[in-house]
Amino acid sequence: MWYPDPEALHAPLHASLAAAIKQAILTEELPAGARLPPQRRMANRLGLSVHTVSKAYDSLRKQNLVDGQVGRGSYVCGTVPRTVPLQTEPEEEFDFSTSRPVYSQEHSKRLQLSLQEVAAELGSSALQDCCSDSESDAHRDAGAQWLAACGYPAGPGQVLLTNGGSHGVSAALSALTRPGDTVLSDGITHNLFVSGCSYLGLKQLGVKADRHGILPEALADACLASGAKVLCLLPSLASPVPVMMPEDRRKELVQIAEDHDLYVIEADPLGPLAENRPPPLSALLPERSIYMTAFSTCLMPGLQAGYMAAPSHLLPPLKSRLLSFGGTAVPLMRELASRWVLDGTALEFADWQRNALESRHRIACRVLRGMPWTGHPSALHLWLPLPEGWSSVRFSQYASKMQIAVMPDVPFLAPGTCSPNALRISLGGVQEDSHFRKGLELIAALLKLQPHCLPHLAF
Repeated sequence: MWYPDPEALHAPLHASLAAAIKQAILTEELPAGARLPPQRRMANRLGLSVHTVSKAYDSLRKQNLVDGQVGRGSYVCGTVPRTVPLQTEPEEEFDFSTSRPVYSQEHSKRLQLSLQEVAAELGSSALQDCCSDSESDAHRDAGAQWLAACGYPAGPGQVLLTNGGSHGVSAALSALTRPGDTVLSDGITHNLFVSGCSYLGLKQLGVKADRHGILPEALADACLASGAKVLCLLPSLASPVPVMMPEDRRKELVQIAEDHDLYVIEADPLGPLAENRPPPLSALLPERSIYMTAFSTCLMPGLQAGYMAAPSHLLPPLKSRLLSFGGTAVPLMRELASRWVLDGTALEFADWQRNALESRHRIACRVLRGMPWTGHPSALHLWLPLPEGWSSVRFSQYASKMQIAVMPDVPFLAPGTCSPNALRISLGGVQEDSHFRKGLELIAALLKLQPHCLPHLAF
């Protein structure tokens, strides 16, 4: 029987044990139908109390990850993946290209109700205010509360409201750089960083990374060689290759940033979705960083609002850039975001989103078994290297003729970075689980074929 490593457990022990079993299930180290050790045997093996093990198993049952029957024990839930032919119905479409969260009818109902409340409680002048300093103390308090949930301890005076991720990235890059400056980032990074540097006339330099993110020694060498003063980071699952950078790596990068007078722009659009994650890198470097998060990525697509935090000496240039790149935060959006943070709706939806993404991750584990993809249970997408013979552009073109939209790697590559021939597959673009599974199975079936064996399609 499978047992977790006792050295990896930490307080609270029941939560740590549940997390270890959950990770084994999501990676299919414990496949569907596998039997868990009896509670007493697990307790004896790990040196825990039976009560602790019982709490861990109960937590897994509530998440529908295991099922228990008297006399038979506890088993991993799941279904056997289906085999589908390499064809689609004419009216079927599968959007795996758009990186957006999963949502439900409940999201729409709550949004409509909140819109009615806002319209009834606020005067028309409040919703039409376009002044750059019109955010109330309640808006900034809500921002500080949400940032705290993300692990960033900011006072209300440090909080700026944005119209989402693109708005924040443009303002941050413009505030810290001048045309011709060099900006460092991962070689494979967010397309907003790539396009933002291009639009602002900046030189972008990709830094070598491993499975934990940018390599400290590579960053130090890049600082010396380029004289760059800005580093763009996505350390918490938002990179096209979803990586949760460990805390020790974050501390190493912070030390290098301090040694080389480097400012950090940290985009964290997923916010508090991932449980037990390290603190934001910006929290370790508060005087030399700009931290930002957005609701349209972690809660629901239409909520174009976000928060930015920065040290006091950067607030004036950031405010002016935010105004130049789209004005102050839209009154209706900032009011909805603030209300949802303060009344608990935002965290409730974040919990729902976490469970939905974990479900999609389990489906991906089954459908893409044996393929060298990279993902995480709380990530909004996965990274899928292609077999030899395929290019990412050609694969996306061929898939589009089957009504399957996927994102090739090209938009995410810093200048000079060689294409790894991979795809970014969104887990939230297709809303129904069954439809998502079918689309992913079609992609998997296509990957098993050699390009020269496929029928010709006119592009």
